[in-house]
Amino acid sequence: MKKLLLATLFSAVPVSAFAAPEVVVSIVPLHSLVAGVMEGVGEPELLLKGVNSEHQGSYSPQQISHLGHADLVFIIGDNLEVKLGEISGTETVSGKTFVKLNQTSGLVTHHIREGGLWQAHESEDEHTADNQNDPHIWLDTQNAIIMTKEIATTLAKIDFVNGATYTSNARKQIAAIEKLELELASDLRPVANQPFIVFHDAYQYFERRFGLNAVGSISDYSANPPSANRLAEIRSKILNSKAVCVFKEPQYSDAAISTVIEGSAARLGVLDGLGAKLTPGKFAYGQLMRDLAQNLRNCLDGSAFTIRP
Repeated sequence: MKKLLLATLFSAVPVSAFAAPEVVVSIVPLHSLVAGVMEGVGEPELLLKGVNSEHQGSYSPQQISHLGHADLVFIIGDNLEVKLGEISGTETVSGKTFVKLNQTSGLVTHHIREGGLWQAHESEDEHTADNQNDPHIWLDTQNAIIMTKEIATTLAKIDFVNGATYTSNARKQIAAIEKLELELASDLRPVANQPFIVFHDAYQYFERRFGLNAVGSISDYSANPPSANRLAEIRSKILNSKAVCVFKEPQYSDAAISTVIEGSAARLGVLDGLGAKLTPGKFAYGQLMRDLAQNLRNCLDGSAFTIRP
């Protein structure tokens, strides 16, 4: 009787319930891509939640404990999740597989831009080290497609039972991203030539993919506090370029915005490349990208009221 009961219980539970790997993901947009690939198999755990900086966000003991139990940890790379990079080699998480997606073959990558007006590196060598490349790779839809493939392949290697599901989900997700790219290109085309300033230099993948005219950033790619010289440089750029908009971000103080925008005709907008206020899950990536496009267009064409600091 006991053997019959056990057989009945196990036959009623899907195979995926036993086979699903424990997966942890660092940031909302990457979590969204992983969640889409894992749909029907399991739910990945999100580390960085709410209004926290991708560069400066810290992790609780409970979150570090999750790392210690994970089969896979998907991150962008050490030059994005700096705090996570500091603990990835500790005893607590030793031996865990950290998948650094900025090392994925075939990615479109751009060098870190230097200075508020973005002086390029002298070398444009394709083999530049990852820590010299801008880490905000998910903001290029073509990179999201490449990462989706890598995520599915990586999951299938440790969970071959659900390999077909990962592959099928990845195909659906890629088709959705391809459709999203066409949609955003159409939405942004009318404002492509309008000059604007961003708070921190996180958007060049989005700018380049959709042909936008960003002309400077108040802070650098890591969102470090801007120097007085940099603020003066950006203030001059806003006036001389007749920048239409200056964009702040929910993760960072906007105190510097008041300094650089004073006396100009620039409108104030908001950009969030991390999805701080979005509901995590498979739809978050698409919503994040649409929100960026809508907020850019609303400010640049003046179709939405913007509040000055």
